[in-house]
Parts: sequence; C-alpha cells; structure tokens
Amino acid sequence: MDEWDFRLTPARPDLAAAHLRGRVTADAYVEGRTMHVVTGVADLRRAPSHEALLETQALFGEEVIGYEDCEGWGWVQLAGDGYVGYMPMAALAEGRIEPTHRVAVNRTFVYICPDIKMSARRSSPLGSAVRVEAREGLFAKIGPNAFVFADHLRPYSERENDFVAVAERFLHVPYLWGGKTSLGIDCSGLVQISLNVAGIAAPRDTDLQEKALGSPLAIDAQLTGLQRGDLVFWRGHVGIMQDQANLLHANAHHMLVVSEPLKIAQERILAQTSKPIFTIKRLKAGSA
Repeated sequence: MDEWDFRLTPARPDLAAAHLRGRVTADAYVEGRTMHVVTGVADLRRAPSHEALLETQALFGEEVIGYEDCEGWGWVQLAGDGYVGYMPMAALAEGRIEPTHRVAVNRTFVYICPDIKMSARRSSPLGSAVRVEAREGLFAKIGPNAFVFADHLRPYSERENDFVAVAERFLHVPYLWGGKTSLGIDCSGLVQISLNVAGIAAPRDTDLQEKALGSPLAIDAQLTGLQRGDLVFWRGHVGIMQDQANLLHANAHHMLVVSEPLKIAQERILAQTSKPIFTIKRLKAGSA
C-alpha cells in the first residue's frame, strides 16, 4: 500500500492492524478487539491528549475496534465510518451491545431509576444505540441503574424517512469542529448523522462524502434545478438543500447551523475564499 489515508487506516510507523500486514510497514502488528462506547458521546482526537484536534465523535453504544491501550488512551477505529484516532479508555467497554433500539430525539437523559425526579446519570444524543433489557412503566431499562424515557427510542432497524427533516432539528445548534450532536456539530457531521438516522451510510469528512454520496448535477450560474436533499460542496464544506433555494448548513461564519439562501452563502464564500461551489450531488430516489 504505497499511499493510505491516515484518517481511515489503523497504521503508524510503530504499530498497525494485523490485517494490514504486507500492505503497510510497521514495527509491530496487533489484532483489534471489539469494544463499544459507554459514555453519552466520546471524542476521537488526532493525538492522545484532551487538547489535540477533535476529529469526530462516537455516540453511546457505537462499536469501536481497539488496537492500543496506553496511559488511559485507546488508539481505535470506529466500526461505522472507519475513522481512526485516540479516545479515552474510560469511554469504552469490552464487546458489543447488540442494540435493539436507537435514540430518536436530539438528546435524552439516562436516569438512575425509572423516575424523572431522580438523578440523571448522563444524556445520550440522537442516533445512540441501546439495548433495552426491560420495560418499567414509561421507561426502558438499558443497563444497571440506567433508564431512558421509552418514547424517546425507536427500534434499531427503524429509520427516518426524510434525512433533511432530521437535519432541520439541528437548526441553531452551535458549530463545533468535529462535533456531531445537538451540543455542537460541524458541516459534515450534520450530513453524516442525518443520513445515518435515515439508514444511509455516509463517510465522516466532506471530501469523502463528495466522492461517496449521490450523483453529480450540472451547475449553472443561476443555481437552478435544485431540490430538497441535494448536497452542495465547496472546498472543505458541505450543506443540504432544504428546497430549491435555501441551504441548511453548520458553518463557522454564523457559528451555528443555519438556513439561508444558497446564493447568499455562495456570495459570502466567494468573497472570503474565491472558491466556488465545485460539486452538487443528488442522492438516489428513495434514499432521501
């Protein structure tokens, strides 16, 4: 393997995944171990430090392949989108949970018992995978001393019909580089989580999404012919068309998820970077 993407390849000069033996050169190779996220959200960073760049986030119940445990940090690969980085070992547990349900609201609290007046242990964001062990009144038990309001869950196999409607739930959420929850989200995180909740697998970063998702549309100067669900790409940025004219996107200009006319967004970005829209992609019929 002459060239490889460090974001998606569990390989370093000193250590690599065993399945890459013969494809990448490393001092040692190791078999991965299956783990899962046990905190509401777990940050995946570029280096083993809380000050390192936030690459992305993994949600409660998400499966992770661990390759190293060193001084409280795991070097891991997310099973869903393949992203590689460093995550606190305190956020992980062995094995997988075999989920039965998924959190279907932007955020839900996990209580110590089935009583809203009691303490909440943590919260879990939209898309989190849980295993329901029992039903107690209005609550679903998802682990020892862990109860979620049952109406906030949907069967794991059930998917939203309109990924744009999912994205619209994030309006006014603050912009956070690497974020993918209602506490903070970036442009590609908004696209990924919205598509995933609708049952459509999507890579994490804009360049990967631009290559993997949909079919390209011809772009004219007036930006005509667009429809709800089209994905609009600039260099390092992506947004979702709400309709023929308006773009929904998490952006660092407003530091929020906003809806604004695409033409206004394009004028601003051209003034700042001189980089025009370079791709508009349309998902297959029935996938949005």
